[in-house]
Amino acid sequence: MLPMATGEPAQLQENALRDRVVLITGVTGGLGRACAIACAKAGATVVLVGRKVRPLESLYDEIETFGAPKPAIYPIDLEGATADDYADMAEAIRLQCGRLDGLVHAAVMFDGLRPIDQIKPTDWLRIQQVALNAPFLITQACMPLLRAREDAAVVFVMDDVERIGKAYWGSYGVAKAALGAFASILHQEADNGSVRVHAVLPPPMRTGLRRMAYFGENALERELPDSTAAAVASLLGPAGSALRGFTLDLRAAG
Repeated sequence: MLPMATGEPAQLQENALRDRVVLITGVTGGLGRACAIACAKAGATVVLVGRKVRPLESLYDEIETFGAPKPAIYPIDLEGATADDYADMAEAIRLQCGRLDGLVHAAVMFDGLRPIDQIKPTDWLRIQQVALNAPFLITQACMPLLRAREDAAVVFVMDDVERIGKAYWGSYGVAKAALGAFASILHQEADNGSVRVHAVLPPPMRTGLRRMAYFGENALERELPDSTAAAVASLLGPAGSALRGFTLDLRAAG
């Protein structure tokens, strides 16, 4: 796991991501969508990656309304995509955008709390594919583009390992724990280069995943993902250099 850094995230400056291209997965989910909007408002050209075309097009139209750089859409099913599919995606980004400066792993799959012996093997593998294998494959495919930039960043969205490492969190808990190890290994391997590695640990947020895991909770008592998304966008810009190799713990702020 990357070491924790606590405190308020750096204020996201206007045009902090100007002239940067940022790929974000899971943009049809709560946090992924908020990250796409925050990055676009900060001046980034956002590559919107998700499975469903219509929600991607809707988000594309919304981003265009506030005068941000025109985003790009790349529909792909993380559950079934192969290494070759991600290589094609990286090449499409190179051809269409000319570069890649940031990568945000916000996609996740969660199908509820249940005992290990009640999890179907196919469901276990599906969650591992989206939440763990896809971040590895996407990062590997995009690394040549990221290394070509003078300053690039990869941001992983984490979860509280002490909480999700307990009973009934199943494949999701295992995937997030392993994702933390992957982020740490990647940081150590990239520490002397131009690619920075970061992680973010959000506070409890008003998202679909939270509602599924805590169905008796009043969702209105939880904050929207916007402040976490702003922190992610800040890490992608020059201000994020100070937190290279750290997990930004936002739980106290929430």
